Amino acid sequence: MAAADFCDGNKSQDSGIAEMEELPVPHNIKISNITCDSFKISWDMDSKSKDRITHYFIDLNKKENKNSNKFKHKDVPTKLVAKAVPLPMTVRGHWFLSPRTEYTVAVQTASKQVDGDYVVSEWSEIIEFCTADYSKVHLTQLLEKAEVIAGRMLKLSVFYRNQHKEYFDYIREHHGNAMQPSVKDNSGSHGSPISGKLEGIFFSCNTEFNTGKPPQDSPYGRYRYEIAAEKLFNPNTNLYFGDFYCMYTAYHYVILVIAPVGSPGDEFCKQRLPQLNIKDNKFLTCDEEDGVMVYHHAQDVILEVIYTDPVDLSLGTVAEITGHQLMSLSTANAKKDPSCKTCNISVGR
Repeated sequence: MAAADFCDGNKSQDSGIAEMEELPVPHNIKISNITCDSFKISWDMDSKSKDRITHYFIDLNKKENKNSNKFKHKDVPTKLVAKAVPLPMTVRGHWFLSPRTEYTVAVQTASKQVDGDYVVSEWSEIIEFCTADYSKVHLTQLLEKAEVIAGRMLKLSVFYRNQHKEYFDYIREHHGNAMQPSVKDNSGSHGSPISGKLEGIFFSCNTEFNTGKPPQDSPYGRYRYEIAAEKLFNPNTNLYFGDFYCMYTAYHYVILVIAPVGSPGDEFCKQRLPQLNIKDNKFLTCDEEDGVMVYHHAQDVILEVIYTDPVDLSLGTVAEITGHQLMSLSTANAKKDPSCKTCNISVGR
């Protein structure tokens, strides 16, 4: 894109812009090569007066806001002006394109006059499309930012999952004692490819640095299931980086995915997420020392671990915690702070 301008209204009727039917109207618009912050656009148009076209005007709007442009901040352009280049043309810009977001787009052709004004065609039909999730390239950028603040590694021996007593009763009665994977919520980065798609079971693994044990407080319920780390994380599993975010707080969260090798969850992650070396990474490691598996976790981030297969309760224990249930610390459907420089990258949030 050569330039981008903001203007209001559905037609370009600002001073100095007049309509001229002789310019061809774009039709049969096609959107392709969609990423989280770019797409390619092409269209057909009559050859009549085609050689007079100097620019294209593109009207791009978030679908949910298409009737409320007047409330948009003027730093977020929705009317784009581009020099007439061969089609398809790439539209790119993280300042106005967000991942996993529905947009409407319309196009008109324009001819710049010697006095600087434009004559323009009618607008094309309006079409809709949705931007993509973060790619592995974007997630690797997030991974690298998370590594900077991960801190030193502390030992751990168990993974744990807090829930209400009714949850565990339900698992015993209706699921044959096995916790079942469920679809991940929409917490974290808006462009995360695992939100609303990956199925798994949420576990924690952070410990208190002075005791080496899980904290007694929890945001997720007074009953805690604990399972030995080697039952979930071992050389027969793969480890993936899923996300890095904060919720307008000083502390940050890293989402990791543990998937048994060759499982459906493993295949899902292999296509979408950066894979980590289980013995050597900044967040969660598994290695053998003197014939015993030893585990470490990063001290300065809160790890949210998703295990992609069912887990039988008989592999661990359920007990009531002695601490408090801190609901304010829950990350269920939590929205990422888009202004945090520590955990954001230069693509749509």
